[in-house]
Amino acid sequence: MPKTTVILSKTIGLILLILGTIGLLGAIVYSSTIPALFGLGLIFWGIILTYIQTSEYTRTTIIDATVIPLLTTLDETLKTLDYTGKAVYLPPKYLNAPETTKIYISKHDNGILPKPETTQELELQPSHTNEQGTLITPPTADLTKLFETTLGTSFLNLDLEDLQKRLPKVLIEDLEVMTDIELKPVCNDETKKTIESSKTDYDKILVKFTTTTYKNICKKANELSTIHENVGCPLTSALASALAKTTGKPVSIEKQEVSEDGKTTQTEYLILKEET
Repeated sequence: MPKTTVILSKTIGLILLILGTIGLLGAIVYSSTIPALFGLGLIFWGIILTYIQTSEYTRTTIIDATVIPLLTTLDETLKTLDYTGKAVYLPPKYLNAPETTKIYISKHDNGILPKPETTQELELQPSHTNEQGTLITPPTADLTKLFETTLGTSFLNLDLEDLQKRLPKVLIEDLEVMTDIELKPVCNDETKKTIESSKTDYDKILVKFTTTTYKNICKKANELSTIHENVGCPLTSALASALAKTTGKPVSIEKQEVSEDGKTTQTEYLILKEET
């Protein structure tokens, strides 16, 4: 719903609530049922216009109630399994189906990234687990697919430059899950210098976004140690999957900072070096 429409709806709703309240007070003073019925009707529609019609209210309350428990459960599960390695978002060549999205988590901190044939074989096993690590589907796999559907193409068909140009419109204007996003590739040797001309010569990708819809979820994810350090909040996770597909390389979350109110998240995505 456009912002101007939401403001107008709230204004009309507030006026109706005031008139309805006056009607109820009049009914009490004059002991009449007509003003009471009139007042109740106005209050009813005032509530509808002020609260229920705003897409922001509906979207955030439903998302918070469904997503936060899932993140908490995933955090507890990873802790129970004691997988302490860094979560890695795998590109298509590591999987049997290019359009699928998977995360590989090694059993130990010093676990090495497996070869593509190893993860492809692991994907075919019922448990997706061996003594070195496990494959899991990120909880935001469908969110990544929604980004692609709205974009009108797979992330496999884009390079990083295309992603920088086209993704902001999808997230800000079309889906309205963010109000701002910056995406910049950087080189490890000069971490403060962004790469403007090259499409491939980068080691990290810095992403900073602002969201109102997911602010409570981002704030909660920041409090869950395993999620914060590895998987990321839903938007961070979906973007990691998108980057793995776009770059064709394994991606991990190296560093993540979330503002106190949960609205702003800044993430350093590491593009992992692969064994030859």
